[in-house]
Amino acid sequence: MSFLIRPIEARDDAAIASIIRTVMPEFGAGGEGFAIHDAEVDAMAAAYARPRSAYFVLEIDGCVVGGCGIAPLENGDPDVCELRKMYFLTRARGIGAGQAMIERCLQAARNLGYRRCYIETLTGMDAAQALYRRHGFVPLAAPMGDTGHHGCDRWFIRTL
Repeated sequence: MSFLIRPIEARDDAAIASIIRTVMPEFGAGGEGFAIHDAEVDAMAAAYARPRSAYFVLEIDGCVVGGCGIAPLENGDPDVCELRKMYFLTRARGIGAGQAMIERCLQAARNLGYRRCYIETLTGMDAAQALYRRHGFVPLAAPMGDTGHHGCDRWFIRTL
């Protein structure tokens, strides 16, 4: 199956918000302390237009079916970005899009001058954690920065 990864545009905001609100509860991440409640969810294009940030959408047959981005880690070291809001609808999983999306985001992070990339996730998101490990992310014993996502219980970092 072919797919396209491109920078987010304002016209994608509703689709990405819907994807986030569909996928997160699948993994028990619908409650307080998860990214589903972040203010940026309804205005992702504007949120990732900020300095040293980028967000990409995944399209299949012209429909947005996923996304992922990078941004500075809140209250973190200036050389650390966070891989953020990587969510794909079921039909976009298992086709190599996750690998391609991570590669795109990590390249954007390098281009923006970051030296390390951090990610938070949670128990049960096993396929995502396996993907992160394949891309050189290593587990951390505790969270970094101040994302506000106290519901996450797995943390990873990698050098860029």
